Amino acid sequence: MKAMIFAAGLGTRLRPLTDSMPKALVPVGGIPMLQRVMMKLKAAGIREFVVNVHHFAQQIEDFLAENGDFGVHVDISREPGQPLETGGGIRKAEPFLKGGRFLVHNVDMLSDLDVGSFLAADDPSSLATLLVTDSDEADRYLLFDGDMRLAGWTNVRTGEVRSPYPDFDPSGCRRLSFCGIHLVSPEVFPLMRAWPERFSITDFYLSMAATHAIRAAYVPGLRIIDIGSPEKLAEAERVYG
Repeated sequence: MKAMIFAAGLGTRLRPLTDSMPKALVPVGGIPMLQRVMMKLKAAGIREFVVNVHHFAQQIEDFLAENGDFGVHVDISREPGQPLETGGGIRKAEPFLKGGRFLVHNVDMLSDLDVGSFLAADDPSSLATLLVTDSDEADRYLLFDGDMRLAGWTNVRTGEVRSPYPDFDPSGCRRLSFCGIHLVSPEVFPLMRAWPERFSITDFYLSMAATHAIRAAYVPGLRIIDIGSPEKLAEAERVYG
Protein backbone atom coordinates (compact mmCIF):
# COMPACT_ATOMS: atom_id res chain seq x y z
CA MET A 1 0.00 0.00 0.00
CA LYS A 2 1.08 3.57 -0.71
CA ALA A 3 0.73 6.48 1.69
CA MET A 4 0.30 10.16 0.94
CA ILE A 5 1.45 12.65 3.55
CA PHE A 6 0.05 16.17 3.39
CA ALA A 7 3.03 18.50 3.86
CA ALA A 8 2.11 21.48 1.68
CA GLY A 9 0.37 23.64 4.28
CA LEU A 10 1.53 27.13 5.23
CA GLY A 11 1.41 26.44 8.96
CA THR A 12 0.32 29.99 9.68
CA ARG A 13 -0.81 29.22 13.22
CA LEU A 14 2.71 28.02 14.08
CA ARG A 15 4.38 31.31 13.20
CA PRO A 16 7.06 32.49 13.74
CA LEU A 17 8.49 28.95 13.42
CA THR A 18 6.99 28.56 9.95
CA ASP A 19 8.33 31.90 8.76
CA SER A 20 11.60 30.08 8.07
CA MET A 21 10.65 26.43 7.66
CA PRO A 22 7.71 24.28 6.50
CA LYS A 23 5.38 22.94 9.16
CA ALA A 24 6.40 19.40 8.18
CA LEU A 25 9.93 20.02 9.46
CA VAL A 26 8.96 21.59 12.78
CA PRO A 27 10.53 19.27 15.35
CA VAL A 28 8.69 17.48 18.13
CA GLY A 29 11.11 16.10 20.68
CA GLY A 30 13.92 16.92 18.27
CA ILE A 31 12.40 14.92 15.39
CA PRO A 32 10.60 16.66 12.50
CA MET A 33 6.91 15.84 12.21
CA LEU A 34 7.37 14.45 8.70
CA GLN A 35 10.00 12.00 9.90
CA ARG A 36 7.80 10.88 12.79
CA VAL A 37 4.85 10.15 10.52
CA MET A 38 6.97 8.40 7.90
CA MET A 39 8.66 6.18 10.47
CA LYS A 40 5.33 5.23 12.04
CA LEU A 41 3.89 4.23 8.67
CA LYS A 42 7.09 2.49 7.62
CA ALA A 43 6.96 0.41 10.81
CA ALA A 44 3.49 -0.73 9.70
CA GLY A 45 4.95 -2.03 6.44
CA ILE A 46 4.38 0.89 4.08
CA ARG A 47 7.30 1.40 1.72
CA GLU A 48 5.92 3.76 -0.95
CA PHE A 49 5.13 7.37 -0.11
CA VAL A 50 3.88 10.52 -1.80
CA VAL A 51 4.63 13.83 -0.08
CA ASN A 52 2.98 16.99 -1.38
CA VAL A 53 4.95 20.21 -1.00
CA HIS A 54 4.45 23.95 -1.39
CA HIS A 55 5.65 26.13 1.52
CA PHE A 56 9.48 25.94 1.66
CA ALA A 57 9.16 22.95 -0.65
CA GLN A 58 12.88 22.72 -1.34
CA GLN A 59 13.62 22.32 2.36
CA ILE A 60 11.41 19.23 2.47
CA GLU A 61 12.95 17.77 -0.68
CA ASP A 62 16.46 18.41 0.63
CA PHE A 63 15.59 16.90 4.03
CA LEU A 64 14.33 13.70 2.42
CA ALA A 65 17.33 13.48 0.07
CA GLU A 66 19.81 14.05 2.89
CA ASN A 67 18.22 11.19 4.82
CA GLY A 68 18.05 8.76 1.92
CA ASP A 69 14.24 9.00 1.94
CA PHE A 70 14.45 7.01 5.19
CA GLY A 71 14.86 3.80 3.24
CA VAL A 72 11.57 3.99 1.37
CA HIS A 73 10.46 5.18 -2.06
CA VAL A 74 9.21 8.79 -2.05
CA ASP A 75 7.49 10.68 -4.87
CA ILE A 76 7.11 14.44 -4.53
CA SER A 77 3.82 16.03 -5.62
CA ARG A 78 4.63 19.71 -6.13
CA GLU A 79 2.00 22.42 -5.74
CA PRO A 80 4.00 25.47 -6.83
CA GLY A 81 1.26 28.07 -7.35
CA GLN A 82 -0.76 27.64 -4.19
CA PRO A 83 -1.66 24.82 -1.80
CA LEU A 84 -4.50 22.84 -3.32
CA GLU A 85 -6.17 21.89 -0.02
CA THR A 86 -6.78 18.29 0.91
CA GLY A 87 -9.00 17.24 -1.99
CA GLY A 88 -7.04 19.11 -4.64
CA GLY A 89 -3.81 17.73 -3.22
CA ILE A 90 -5.00 14.14 -3.58
CA ARG A 91 -6.19 14.74 -7.12
CA LYS A 92 -2.87 16.39 -8.08
CA ALA A 93 -1.02 13.31 -6.80
CA GLU A 94 -3.09 10.90 -8.91
CA PRO A 95 -0.14 9.89 -11.16
CA PHE A 96 1.68 8.60 -8.08
CA LEU A 97 -1.29 6.93 -6.39
CA LYS A 98 -2.68 4.66 -9.07
CA GLY A 99 -2.88 0.94 -8.50
CA GLY A 100 -4.98 0.39 -5.41
CA ARG A 101 -6.27 1.82 -2.15
CA PHE A 102 -3.92 4.24 -0.42
CA LEU A 103 -3.55 5.82 3.00
CA VAL A 104 -3.66 9.59 3.51
CA HIS A 105 -2.14 11.12 6.66
CA ASN A 106 -1.84 14.77 7.74
CA VAL A 107 1.76 15.55 8.64
CA ASP A 108 0.72 17.39 11.80
CA MET A 109 -1.30 14.53 13.31
CA LEU A 110 0.65 12.56 15.90
CA SER A 111 -1.11 9.68 17.61
CA ASP A 112 -0.81 6.33 19.32
CA LEU A 113 -2.76 4.71 16.47
CA ASP A 114 -2.04 1.04 15.75
CA VAL A 115 -1.68 1.53 11.99
CA GLY A 116 -1.91 -2.20 11.27
CA SER A 117 -5.26 -2.45 13.05
CA PHE A 118 -6.55 0.55 11.12
CA LEU A 119 -5.51 -1.04 7.83
CA ALA A 120 -7.24 -4.25 8.86
CA ALA A 121 -10.45 -2.33 9.66
CA ASP A 122 -10.69 -0.95 6.13
CA ASP A 123 -13.82 -1.72 4.14
CA PRO A 124 -12.43 -2.36 0.65
CA SER A 125 -15.85 -1.83 -0.92
CA SER A 126 -16.08 1.74 0.40
CA LEU A 127 -14.98 4.89 -1.38
CA ALA A 128 -13.05 5.74 1.79
CA THR A 129 -12.60 4.60 5.37
CA LEU A 130 -12.10 7.49 7.79
CA LEU A 131 -10.33 7.23 11.14
CA VAL A 132 -12.58 8.80 13.76
CA THR A 133 -12.64 9.10 17.52
CA ASP A 134 -14.45 10.91 20.29
CA SER A 135 -13.45 14.49 21.05
CA ASP A 136 -14.71 17.16 23.39
CA GLU A 137 -12.37 19.81 21.99
CA ALA A 138 -13.58 20.14 18.40
CA ASP A 139 -16.26 22.42 16.95
CA ARG A 140 -16.72 20.43 13.74
CA TYR A 141 -17.77 16.80 13.58
CA LEU A 142 -18.76 14.22 11.02
CA LEU A 143 -22.11 12.50 11.48
CA PHE A 144 -22.49 8.75 10.93
CA ASP A 145 -25.59 6.58 10.76
CA GLY A 146 -26.14 3.29 12.59
CA ASP A 147 -24.01 1.45 10.03
CA MET A 148 -21.16 3.91 10.59
CA ARG A 149 -21.69 5.34 7.13
CA LEU A 150 -21.09 9.06 6.61
CA ALA A 151 -24.36 10.99 6.58
CA GLY A 152 -23.49 14.59 7.40
CA TRP A 153 -21.40 17.24 9.12
CA THR A 154 -22.04 19.71 11.89
CA ASN A 155 -20.46 22.71 13.56
CA VAL A 156 -21.64 22.54 17.16
CA ARG A 157 -20.54 26.10 17.88
CA THR A 158 -22.66 27.68 15.11
CA GLY A 159 -25.34 24.98 14.84
CA GLU A 160 -24.69 24.54 11.12
CA VAL A 161 -25.56 21.11 9.69
CA ARG A 162 -24.78 19.81 6.20
CA SER A 163 -25.86 16.59 4.55
CA PRO A 164 -26.50 15.23 1.05
CA TYR A 165 -29.83 13.86 2.30
CA PRO A 166 -32.98 16.02 2.14
CA ASP A 167 -34.80 16.49 5.46
CA PHE A 168 -31.75 15.16 7.28
CA ASP A 169 -32.16 14.70 11.04
CA PRO A 170 -28.76 14.78 12.78
CA SER A 171 -30.22 13.59 16.10
CA GLY A 172 -30.19 10.01 14.86
CA CYS A 173 -26.49 10.09 14.01
CA ARG A 174 -23.30 9.51 15.92
CA ARG A 175 -21.07 12.59 16.15
CA LEU A 176 -17.37 11.78 15.78
CA SER A 177 -14.15 13.65 15.13
CA PHE A 178 -12.27 12.96 11.88
CA CYS A 179 -8.56 12.49 12.56
CA GLY A 180 -7.16 13.47 9.14
CA ILE A 181 -6.14 9.85 8.48
CA HIS A 182 -8.09 7.90 5.88
CA LEU A 183 -7.91 4.99 3.45
CA VAL A 184 -9.01 5.94 -0.03
CA SER A 185 -10.11 4.06 -3.13
CA PRO A 186 -8.65 5.09 -6.50
CA GLU A 187 -12.28 5.37 -7.59
CA VAL A 188 -12.16 8.92 -6.18
CA PHE A 189 -10.12 10.20 -9.11
CA PRO A 190 -12.76 10.13 -11.86
CA LEU A 191 -15.29 11.52 -9.37
CA MET A 192 -12.97 14.45 -8.62
CA ARG A 193 -12.50 15.59 -12.20
CA ALA A 194 -15.45 17.97 -12.17
CA TRP A 195 -14.25 19.68 -8.99
CA PRO A 196 -12.30 22.99 -8.95
CA GLU A 197 -8.53 23.05 -8.62
CA ARG A 198 -8.65 23.60 -4.85
CA PHE A 199 -11.18 21.82 -2.65
CA SER A 200 -11.60 20.14 0.71
CA ILE A 201 -11.68 16.35 0.89
CA THR A 202 -14.36 16.66 3.58
CA ASP A 203 -16.59 18.61 1.19
CA PHE A 204 -15.96 15.95 -1.45
CA TYR A 205 -16.82 13.10 0.89
CA LEU A 206 -20.03 14.83 1.98
CA SER A 207 -21.07 15.34 -1.63
CA MET A 208 -20.51 11.64 -2.37
CA ALA A 209 -21.99 10.19 0.82
CA ALA A 210 -25.50 9.57 -0.54
CA THR A 211 -24.27 7.57 -3.52
CA HIS A 212 -21.02 6.00 -2.29
CA ALA A 213 -20.23 4.27 0.98
CA ILE A 214 -17.86 6.33 3.10
CA ARG A 215 -17.36 4.56 6.39
CA ALA A 216 -15.86 5.20 9.81
CA ALA A 217 -13.18 3.20 11.56
CA TYR A 218 -13.83 4.16 15.17
CA VAL A 219 -10.98 3.98 17.68
CA PRO A 220 -12.20 4.85 21.19
CA GLY A 221 -9.74 6.59 23.46
CA LEU A 222 -7.31 7.34 20.66
CA ARG A 223 -4.64 9.79 21.79
CA ILE A 224 -4.11 12.16 18.89
CA ILE A 225 -2.60 15.64 18.78
CA ASP A 226 -3.35 17.99 15.90
CA ILE A 227 -0.31 20.27 15.98
CA GLY A 228 -2.01 23.36 14.63
CA SER A 229 -1.04 25.86 17.30
CA PRO A 230 1.84 26.68 19.66
CA GLU A 231 -0.22 25.22 22.51
CA LYS A 232 -0.68 21.92 20.71
CA LEU A 233 3.02 21.87 19.78
CA ALA A 234 3.86 22.29 23.47
CA GLU A 235 1.49 19.42 24.32
CA ALA A 236 3.16 17.22 21.70
CA GLU A 237 6.55 18.06 23.17
CA ARG A 238 5.34 16.87 26.58
CA VAL A 239 4.01 13.61 25.14
CA TYR A 240 6.71 12.81 22.56
CA GLY A 241 9.69 14.83 23.79
